[in-house]
This record gives sequence, structure tokens and C-alpha cells, in this order.
Amino acid sequence: MTAVDFAGFVDRLAQVSGEVILPFFRTTIGAEDKSRGGVFDPVTEADRGAEAAMRRLIAQTFPAHGVVGEEYGQDRADAEYVWVLDPIDGTKSFISGLPTWGTLIGLTHRGKPVYGMMAQPFTRERYFGDGKRTRLRCLAPSRGDALPSEWLTRPLRTRECAGLAEATVMTTNPALIRADADRDAYRRVEAKARLVRYGGDCYAYCALAAGHVDLVIETGLKPHDVVALAPIVAGAGGIMTTWEGGDVAGGGRIIAAGDARVYEEAKRLLTA
Repeated sequence: MTAVDFAGFVDRLAQVSGEVILPFFRTTIGAEDKSRGGVFDPVTEADRGAEAAMRRLIAQTFPAHGVVGEEYGQDRADAEYVWVLDPIDGTKSFISGLPTWGTLIGLTHRGKPVYGMMAQPFTRERYFGDGKRTRLRCLAPSRGDALPSEWLTRPLRTRECAGLAEATVMTTNPALIRADADRDAYRRVEAKARLVRYGGDCYAYCALAAGHVDLVIETGLKPHDVVALAPIVAGAGGIMTTWEGGDVAGGGRIIAAGDARVYEEAKRLLTA
């Protein structure tokens, strides 16, 4: 099977996870702290319920496939096909009532990310790509009123950006860059950028794929944070690597760019 053959199934995973998550959004849902005294790392009933629902569907449909999820760990992580799940990427935004969160559904084949979706059930957007092309499916406003009327699917493409002086740069929060040397390296990039925005989590990468943002820089990411996003960025014509230029499947320090020119400039500053 090719990655495209799984597209319909990924839509089903997005549907079942969204059905679990949405009833909790903008409610008085409580959050546990997974950090055990460290930096606040929330998890909610919605996170756990959505991942459990996706795992059940995968086990029923593809029992030989592996699963790696944020909430319930690894199951057959050495399988030929492995699903990499983050039920709510951006839980801090979720519990704050902000819509900049999403469900990440990634698929690897022999360890390589081959398909990914970022589904946002509240805004009814699904960004998806296979490394060759990326598209957005969303509800479009009807003519004459503001209510959604029909599903539209359109291709996405990153925008041109000659360098940092013209770039919009995003990171979730510079305070999350723990190592002093890494934070200093990020600040070197930020100082040269035209515009800097914080927040967004997975949304930042999708905004890059859609041509609204030029550069995303993060550290300390896990596979479930990046595997779904890599095919989305690549399929839109972007570049997503570690700071050293390596594969992102294992997470770590990540840079994503829409144009090779701004990517090279930023990478030089990050690794100087």
C-alpha cells in the first residue's frame, strides 16, 4: 500500500478523535500536570479519550500496525507501518479556550514519515500531506452570509522568502527552549526577522505550509510532535529538519522553512 491508500482511514481517525474532543472544548474541564513538579505539562480527559479511540480503530482495522502515542506510549514500534499520534497538540491552548491546537495523525513506513494530518475539529480544518503534495480541507463561507456552506479542498504551497529580513518567524514560546546555548541561538535568528509570533504549536507548521509563515523553530520535541507535520511541510514545498540538517522522525531541535534561502540563513545562525 502507498501512503495515499491510507488517506480515507486517516479521515476516519480524525473524525473519531474530534467526536471525543469537541464536547470538552471551552468547558470547565480539569487538567492533570504530567511534569511531576517541573514545567506545567497538562493532560486532560479529552487527550486520553481521543487517543484511546484512535488506537481502538487502528487495532480493529490494521492489527499488524504499530502505534506510538503521547498518552499511552508504544505498541509494536518496530512494525513496518507505525501510527504516531498526538491527540491534542497544544493542550495549554486547549484548556485556555484558544483554538490553536490540533490532532496530529502521522504514519511512518519503515521508520520514515510518509503521511500526516493536522485536524482541528473546532475550526473544521484538516491539513494533510504525503510529502509530495499538501492540501487543506475546510468549510467555506457561503455567499450572502457567514455560515459555512460546503467543504472545499485546495492545494497548499509555501511562499518565497529571500531571507530573515523578510521573514515571519514562529516558536511556541522561547521559554520552552531550555538550554542557554539553544536559546541564544534562537535569539540570533529572532533578532534578524521582520516579524516574530509566539504560540501556535502544530498550527505554526500548517501556517507555514499555507504560505503565511516563513520559519518555525523549536527544541525538545518528541516524535508525536513532528511525524505528522513533516509530510505536510514537505508536500507544500517546505523544508523541515533538525538544526543540524538531519531527519526529524526522532524529534529534537527542529527547524521548518518555506524557502531554502531563509532555511540556510537561519540554520547557519542556529549552529554557529
